[in-house]
Amino acid sequence: MDKIQVLQVGHKNWKKVYTLPDSLELCHVSRLNKPLPKLYDLVFLDRTLNDREADLLHKATKAYTLFVTDQAEMTDRMEWLYKSKKGRRIPEADIQGFLLHEARNYFSKPYGEKFKPYHVAIAQGFHGSVKWEGSYCVRLNGDFGTEFNQAVYWRNNIPLFEGQCLDLWLEYQKDEQVSIALSVIQFVNGGLADVQQKWRFSEEELEREVQIDNQSSDGILFVSVLAKGRGELRIIGLHNRYSRRGWGLFLPGGERYITSKREEVFCYFDPGDMKPPLNVYFSGYKTVEGFEAYHLIRSMGCPFLLIAEARLEGGCFYMGSEEYESMLCGAIMKYMKELGFTPDQVILSGISMGSFGAMYYGCDIRPYAVLLAKPLLSIGMVAAKEKLYRPGGFSTSLDILRYLYGSADEEAVERLNKRFWDKFDRTDWKESQIIASYMIEDDYDDSAYPGLLSHLHSDGVQLYGKGFHGRHNDNSDGVIEWFSSRLKQILIEDFQRKADRS
Repeated sequence: MDKIQVLQVGHKNWKKVYTLPDSLELCHVSRLNKPLPKLYDLVFLDRTLNDREADLLHKATKAYTLFVTDQAEMTDRMEWLYKSKKGRRIPEADIQGFLLHEARNYFSKPYGEKFKPYHVAIAQGFHGSVKWEGSYCVRLNGDFGTEFNQAVYWRNNIPLFEGQCLDLWLEYQKDEQVSIALSVIQFVNGGLADVQQKWRFSEEELEREVQIDNQSSDGILFVSVLAKGRGELRIIGLHNRYSRRGWGLFLPGGERYITSKREEVFCYFDPGDMKPPLNVYFSGYKTVEGFEAYHLIRSMGCPFLLIAEARLEGGCFYMGSEEYESMLCGAIMKYMKELGFTPDQVILSGISMGSFGAMYYGCDIRPYAVLLAKPLLSIGMVAAKEKLYRPGGFSTSLDILRYLYGSADEEAVERLNKRFWDKFDRTDWKESQIIASYMIEDDYDDSAYPGLLSHLHSDGVQLYGKGFHGRHNDNSDGVIEWFSSRLKQILIEDFQRKADRS
């Protein structure tokens, strides 16, 4: 992994005071006279800053990565910096231990992946029925025995490096008569003959993410599910994520919300300069787990909330049970309340799958603006086009139909289309503006922008559109450039923000 970039601002150079592990690269400055050249992974503030220095440090510091020592007096501007960066106090007695044991969790490149059902192999000892349901799950039904035996295992081994920690999350459903456990075996790197370490996690432990913290040498992990009892077991997915050991999901400060059915949604909140608007960005379809567009949205300077999910293969368009959707909407309102912002001080935005999330939850928030790129709104139509218009192009759309409505027939297609448009039609959009850049020959949903035109009946609502020739996945650079320029225009013209904020 790349070295963790640490900035220390203070009179004493910590390179001469503390022992630094090889994984850290520390830059010491005593004064801040000009803009810093990059964003740092960790920032330690060991003296009081003047207002100009606080502004310079604000631009080079990520939220949740600022630590302030006892040497720094909290002036008004320092309090603003501390609050806007979600800073934390660190006593002098804790600095050495933090550098040796906790700083390693602030690595710059997060990673997460999901092993899907077709990565699953069925144990030879299981003799019940087995059924694969698209990319959603594999169903096992039968007698697993009276003692724990291997039921399934994953063909893909997971690399694990010395000193690395992984979070594993198992998505599954089962009958009450079935009990499970998760088995993890680490083999010596380069072979499967020698076992280094073993872990076994009970059903109770699997209510949360479990950690594999490797204090041994490099190796590979073999993961399997053990089961006993009789009934049905559904294996939905195994998630593997680089762990920050409790300091955040994917990004430092990243949060994870979960329903009673083990459905996840992820949020990352950055207070920015704590001035309106709050920019809420929904990540698009992605098979590598994590947040999208961090640097683009952060560069705007305003408070922002990134939202992502990892259900099915690349996402389920932020739709789910009533519990799931209430949880997600509640997360947005939570940060609006923290900032003291009203709906007319909120912008919702997203690209492709993210555009659906922005528009769908825009019906609940009724924000100042909804900014869309490559909008997909009739998701039933997206699935219906899979057979003739786009064969094999986006099979996840069929999984969404079955996941939400238990079928892929015409009735399910119509119900899924109506799920959005009925909600949209019930919303009073008179205080909002909707801005969309769309593909004219979109092979996923070419009715999105015409649908907005025909369904908008609220007095005072504003709708702006920009069409680009091509199919859904064409000319992404042009669409994203237009998307970001329109967002900057709103910030400058409607919220009087400076064009050069960072």
